[in-house]
Amino acid sequence: MSQQIVLTGITTTGTPHLGNYVGAIRPAIEASRNQDVRSFYFLADYHSLIKCHDPERVNQSSMEVAAAWMALGLDTDNAIFYRQSDIPEIVELTWILSCMTAKGLMNRAHAYKAAVAENETAGTRDPDQGITMGLFCYPVLMAADILMFKANKVPVGRDQIQHLEMARDIALRFNHHFGDLLVPPEAVVDEDTAVLTGLDGRKMSKSYNNTIPLFLPEKKLRKLIMKIKTDTSPPEAPKDPETSSLFAIYRAFADADAVAAMRDRYAQGIGWGEMKQILFETINAVLAEPRVRYEELIADPGHIEATLKKGARRAREHSVPYIEEIRKAVGIRPIGG
Repeated sequence: MSQQIVLTGITTTGTPHLGNYVGAIRPAIEASRNQDVRSFYFLADYHSLIKCHDPERVNQSSMEVAAAWMALGLDTDNAIFYRQSDIPEIVELTWILSCMTAKGLMNRAHAYKAAVAENETAGTRDPDQGITMGLFCYPVLMAADILMFKANKVPVGRDQIQHLEMARDIALRFNHHFGDLLVPPEAVVDEDTAVLTGLDGRKMSKSYNNTIPLFLPEKKLRKLIMKIKTDTSPPEAPKDPETSSLFAIYRAFADADAVAAMRDRYAQGIGWGEMKQILFETINAVLAEPRVRYEELIADPGHIEATLKKGARRAREHSVPYIEEIRKAVGIRPIGG
């Protein structure tokens, strides 16, 4: 039986926050220790250029994201941890796949359709105003990320399922023309993965500017948690944990017994100030040691760079020979070869 290959990427457009940790980083780190799975984890720095044109922010974010994964325990000896831009074969594959991808398929991408709809709502004469080819072709680059390493399992949130379906479509169309060379991937959606709410009650997202950064100093972490939006019910009033942002975040960090006990506290009545203090203490206890390690890594960028370069060398042991196979399949080979 062939070894299962799992791949996960995180875009380098900002500082990792609690939602990133619970939804992507923590499950990926747990999976990275599985010796029966070949895992690829990467910093999607080329993807970051779609939305971010600040070079210092892109570079800083790459360091912070890498440091976060390493501080939280990513097994970089077992898993292959690399920076997307260190693998030139991905960019080459992106062009080859672009030549096999129907424009109509890209027209249906959610991000592109949303940008067009926003222009139309604003009454813009050109529905494509401000839309770059990076945004339009984003699913092809994502397909190349996945197909380059023959990933058959790709953990994603529900909002990314369409991109996995597109990657499958692109792979199957390529294979129809050139033989069964690419591995059509399968999306893996963990229904139990928590989606955290942010300071304002909406999904925690950099787009909403409502995040709680992962490695804030204790005082700043507590200050932000105290700002989380709640209702005006009095402390003694029973409260529904299923509608509470505080409880949702607490559940993602506390053990099962503590969560059960907190449900009882909600039924009996608990003040929001007390709950926020408990939430702060719980999160801080989980992140205290990783925070120290994170600060050590940030102070030693050379170590982070060396780790990523090591991962890139390991990744290219797969990508270099594979792109040669793909080149030959499409006719990019020595004359007469």
